[in-house]
Amino acid sequence: MDTRITLHQTLKQGTLTQQQLDAMVELHKRFLVGRLGGRRAMLQNMDISGLSLKGSDMRQADISGCSMMGMNLSGANFQEARLYTCDLSGADLSRCNFVRADLRGSRIEFADLKGANLNNADLRVGGVARDGESFGAVKGVNFKGANLSGAKLTGSLAGQADFSDAIMAGINIMGADLRDAKMNGADLSGAKVVGANLMGAKMKAAIFTGVDLTGMTENDADFSEAITDANIGRSVKEMEEPLVSMIETHRLWVESEGKDGRQLDLSGIDMRPLETLKAEKLTAMKAVGARFFGMNLYKAEMQSAALDECDFRRCDMEAADFRGSTFRKTRFNHANLRGCNFDPLMFGNALAEKRFSPSDFTGASLSYADFSNCSLKSASFKDADLTFCNFSGADLREADFTGAIIENVNFDDANLDDAIMRPTGGIFKMKALDGDAE
Repeated sequence: MDTRITLHQTLKQGTLTQQQLDAMVELHKRFLVGRLGGRRAMLQNMDISGLSLKGSDMRQADISGCSMMGMNLSGANFQEARLYTCDLSGADLSRCNFVRADLRGSRIEFADLKGANLNNADLRVGGVARDGESFGAVKGVNFKGANLSGAKLTGSLAGQADFSDAIMAGINIMGADLRDAKMNGADLSGAKVVGANLMGAKMKAAIFTGVDLTGMTENDADFSEAITDANIGRSVKEMEEPLVSMIETHRLWVESEGKDGRQLDLSGIDMRPLETLKAEKLTAMKAVGARFFGMNLYKAEMQSAALDECDFRRCDMEAADFRGSTFRKTRFNHANLRGCNFDPLMFGNALAEKRFSPSDFTGASLSYADFSNCSLKSASFKDADLTFCNFSGADLREADFTGAIIENVNFDDANLDDAIMRPTGGIFKMKALDGDAE
């Protein structure tokens, strides 16, 4: 059952088959070269989601108010085309040409725009037409969670556009008008920003490593909690004791059940200079508020660890062991967690009171993260943001989603037996449950 929500869910839309769309593209090609029988491509309020325009020449086409979710548009040429208030969520727009295109009010959430050219594109607010006449509330372009790595937006008009949690590494926004844009949590590593108008932009917790911020922090933009080349907090390389020595002392503490050695405490430390903790054994460590952004944590062992308020954005954490750990208010946006083990741990023995310790993601930001094939039995996702999260094939038995934001989450083939489903808002892009979820 496909229950995805679209920008146009309140409107009745016609549909096209791939064959009909191909025929339209062929007529448009004849129009562009002035051949007899050619006709400009014009689509309004149509649903062509999931179809393909890969590599097509769609210059000057008029495609307005259409649902285009999940389409393959890679390498297509939309120069000077009109894509007003279209829903391109989850589409492949890599290497697309949108030079001087009209994308006002479009939704491009979680789409792939790697290497796309949006120079001088119009990305301002727009409204969805209703009944062919009146318009609903106007909205800015939505790039939330989109991959814009290496894209070009020089000279674009993108006031009030939403780039929250977008991957914008190496993007060129020189001279772009981004007044009042939302870039909270966006990754602008290595971006070219000279001359961009960012007056009033919201950039809380955004990443600006390798970016010349000269003059940018004085334009009324919100840079609170932003990560720059200047370390946030103390660097791991500035600690009084070498990390290797601290880990050895910590292992002694674990093996002796606290009688010898000392627990590893990396709270507030910026771990990024290390780049990797691959396969490192850090069981029962404490690292509240530590920054691991972009690190390689493949097969790391951090069972029963206190990792609240950490930054794991864009980390490779595949196949890691996090059983019984806490991640309250931690950021996992765009992280790779495929095959991780987050199952609960049981402490105590027959002579002592036993303690059940499930993994805790209360209030965490997990949007756009990949939890496919993870073990998450009894995990708590209370009040967490799971927008576009991938839980396909995951074991979520008895997991608690009370108050969570569950929009466009992928639960395909996930085991949700006895899961508590009381999310905030609706549940979209989710297979029908068998009636055994509460």
